Amino acid sequence: MEPVVQISLDLTNIDEALKTASMALRAGVDWLEAGTPLILAEGLHGVRKLREAFPETPVVADLKTMDGGYLEAEMMARAGATHVVVMARAHEETIKCVVQAGRDFGVKVMGDNLACLDMIAGAKRLEALGCDYVIHHIGYDERRGIAARGERKPSPMDQLKEVIQAVNVPVQAVGGLSLEEAVRCPEMGAPLVVLGAPLTIDADAFKTAEGNVEDSLRLICEKVHSYGDVKIEA
Repeated sequence: MEPVVQISLDLTNIDEALKTASMALRAGVDWLEAGTPLILAEGLHGVRKLREAFPETPVVADLKTMDGGYLEAEMMARAGATHVVVMARAHEETIKCVVQAGRDFGVKVMGDNLACLDMIAGAKRLEALGCDYVIHHIGYDERRGIAARGERKPSPMDQLKEVIQAVNVPVQAVGGLSLEEAVRCPEMGAPLVVLGAPLTIDADAFKTAEGNVEDSLRLICEKVHSYGDVKIEA
């Protein structure tokens, strides 16, 4: 598949999210993500506003569903999301419910292996239960907490190749990637490139980063899109 650049709108008010989304789309971003902080702050209203403002753009609702899977996926789909996120550590029935809702309401399901004791097994479980994509994810608190103790900060790049080789669906690497790491993802076989903290969102304040973010985004998008087709084993 052709590489996709997604911006994670991990912001806490819809006005800044809309402004950041407009800037990102001008720069060449393909997908918008209603990040978890935005959904917590604005709820379905935030997803609806993104859909109203950008009617043709895919919107990922990063609700990180752990229970009530069908209802949560249905609500996000009806608000305008095109993709929803369910956690690998949710019960099998929850994942199945989200997948069923995805089929019923025409949205794609992204399964997130955050905090799995075995990240590769978590990815395989998500695929086996019907998820359309796998998010290979090292969490915000995990990265910061380990780094604060003076230990090496974990990265999704550590096991990215193994995750890609373990599944036959597109993979996205998430969690503190540097710019250089993000643009390497398609080369490694992960076509879905997500940009968030610290690349485009201030990692401490959860607001749009300072500096010429649009120019940086444009360069990233040009680099990612220039890679061409990323082969997904089927």
